[in-house]
Amino acid sequence: RQKVFGNYILDFYCPKAKLAIELDGSQHYEEDALYYDKKRTAYLDKHGIVVLRYTNRDIHTRFKEVCDDIDSYVNRRINALQK
Repeated sequence: RQKVFGNYILDFYCPKAKLAIELDGSQHYEEDALYYDKKRTAYLDKHGIVVLRYTNRDIHTRFKEVCDDIDSYVNRRINALQK
């Protein structure tokens, strides 16, 4: 679910894995948006939050693969944080 973190709204956030998942539409590939996303990712990184990004196209054409990728990443991330 969405989560407010600082001045940002994360599309999806898993607190246990300290993981943000962002679904990006075509507007994210414009110059201003690329700068904003880079700044936002750096801010989240400083707080120990990893950002996974998927395009809307990925969601529409590879939904199962995206879900499997997220599941795998969450499990690896939780295991790494528990050590």
